[in-house]
Amino acid sequence: MSSFDNAFDQLIGNEGGYSFNPKDPGGETMWGVTARIARTDGYTGAMKDLPRDRAKAIAKKWYWDPLQLDQFDARVAFQIFDANYNGGHCVIWMQGAAGAKIDGLLGPATIAAVQATDPLRFIMRWNAQRLRYYTSLKSWLDFGKGWANRIANNLSLGASA
Repeated sequence: MSSFDNAFDQLIGNEGGYSFNPKDPGGETMWGVTARIARTDGYTGAMKDLPRDRAKAIAKKWYWDPLQLDQFDARVAFQIFDANYNGGHCVIWMQGAAGAKIDGLLGPATIAAVQATDPLRFIMRWNAQRLRYYTSLKSWLDFGKGWANRIANNLSLGASA
């Protein structure tokens, strides 16, 4: 099983199935895939019917591959993948967690810095940035408990691998 396959299975543990919470700016989702991304990817069916395999293909194309996650330790790749799926500033957080120049551009210097950082140290710094970001959002009152639990799950996964 590839790093992506494992990461997707772990991600689904955070995302679950169908959701359509009017307070969620992501709108209607299935397997964590928003209707906007599913439509952009060419899916035309009802979101409730989005097959898991199609969601997995979308996740790889839109959330895994653009950040070149195959180049990183699997624990680090999962953390980045989960945040990219859930929303955030992934490249800036990668740079901050790896001690790289923060410019928001994913390039060789950022990739090398992430690769050179101890995975557990990266995961701790990464999730600290993620929590600071989430607590700054107005929607923290509605979704904060779920986000905090998600990060707690991710920290447990990072420590157990």
